[in-house]
Amino acid sequence: MMYYSRLKTAAVIAVCFVGLLLCVPNFASLPGGFWRQIHLGLDLRGGSYLLMRVDLQTLARERLDSLTDTVRQALLHDGLGYRNLRTDVAANAVTFTPRSPDEHDRDISVLRALPGAGPNELTVSDLPDGRIALTLSAASLRNRARDAVSQSIEIVRRRIDATGAVDPSITRQGDDRIVVELPGVSDPDHVKRLLGTTAKMTFHLVAQGVSTDHPAPPGVDILPMQNDPKALIAVQHHVDVDGADLTNARAGQDSQTGQWAVDFTLDSLGTRQFAEITRANLGKPFAIVLDNKVITAPVIQGVIPSGSGQITGNFDAQKATDLALLLRAGALPAPLTVIEQRAIGPSLGADSIRAGAISLGIGFLLVVAFMGLFYGLFGWYANLALLANLVLMVAVLSLFQATLTLPGMAGMLLTLGMAVDANILINERIREEVKRGRTALGAMQAGFERATSTIVDSNATALLAHVMLFVFGTGPVRGFALTITIGIVTTLFTTLLLSRLLMVRWYALRRPTLLPV
Repeated sequence: MMYYSRLKTAAVIAVCFVGLLLCVPNFASLPGGFWRQIHLGLDLRGGSYLLMRVDLQTLARERLDSLTDTVRQALLHDGLGYRNLRTDVAANAVTFTPRSPDEHDRDISVLRALPGAGPNELTVSDLPDGRIALTLSAASLRNRARDAVSQSIEIVRRRIDATGAVDPSITRQGDDRIVVELPGVSDPDHVKRLLGTTAKMTFHLVAQGVSTDHPAPPGVDILPMQNDPKALIAVQHHVDVDGADLTNARAGQDSQTGQWAVDFTLDSLGTRQFAEITRANLGKPFAIVLDNKVITAPVIQGVIPSGSGQITGNFDAQKATDLALLLRAGALPAPLTVIEQRAIGPSLGADSIRAGAISLGIGFLLVVAFMGLFYGLFGWYANLALLANLVLMVAVLSLFQATLTLPGMAGMLLTLGMAVDANILINERIREEVKRGRTALGAMQAGFERATSTIVDSNATALLAHVMLFVFGTGPVRGFALTITIGIVTTLFTTLLLSRLLMVRWYALRRPTLLPV
């Protein structure tokens, strides 16, 4: 227990040296681009806070609309008619009346052959009034909602990364909310506009012979033009090419007009669909729709087999760049609504850093003074271990490029108190063994042996509690739990290895008969 080989001694010293080296980039610039630093959180650096809600009702409604179109296409493909095909949002169902009683059984067979038909997702049933219903299960909607929020978080992250924002924090809150923290971004309006845009792009054939002055017939949508909302255009509801098949989009200038435009490229599936649509509809207008607004509706002049095209619409450089960014990042599965927005000034963050640093410094000095006065030389060894503990905490946070918040600074101060508790246990045990008449070496060995189990047990329970706090917590709570968790690990290292190493080396050099406790 009280013997340290050269290899073990070198390993402990090496860990401390590496920790010190990892801390340096937080206070001074070092050559090379591989050094990592701690990032300051929103409450320390200042910036913007956005709380957004995923519109799950719109998601369910769009799923039902898509299902309605699927039912229509499936029935028509088999030569079956229908009457009063409609969406029942309250019942999460698509209902219709068979054209004739003779077709009822065939209608049921066609619906049961649809992808996903079954008790887990789509249920086919007869209603008392003779209608047929295709109902979405509650479990299916819940799974779709959960996946939509996860997908929204990933798309929001891609969009924010493309704006150049540094160290953004994007987390889930509850079932349908997303928290976005943007340190250093004092004007979030541009980012807010990007996040509030669904960016769902689709391609539709324009409905011929349909008047926009009357309600749209089944299978047709009347949509406004993006540049002139008063101008309306009728398009087929069926999506001929989906913007989800885009592989790339970039802003550029039209070679003929010099106006800003967005050039896009489709994947293999989109390329094949695009070629088939343009081949079968030469001379017909083809609308490009973004978030239920028609950007442009050019006439198909020829077959486009390459899967690449250009979107024009009186863009300026910023609008073209933003649209290309949104298309590259992908469409949100459902609209996002900002329900809370806060801006934190950098001066408030500077005050928080100053207050946190002062409290951390005063707490550290008080602990150092206490240990030195009450435990003499062994207390000063504990202080060295305490300083190493602080260095290792900062080193681990730097290594993982963690975000330090004000609760995180409080966690560091609390960790120092926990580390002192461990050293006090060891020194008090050694005192007790000295009073019992043990020799200096025997008292040191017995003190460490009897205190170690207590230290490990107490820190293990604290570690488990803070790991659970990190897993189930959100926002600043996770930052606090992360700091404490790292601090517990470094505390065990510095207390059980570094402090013991210092005492063992002192004993080996001095061979005292009395211990300075």
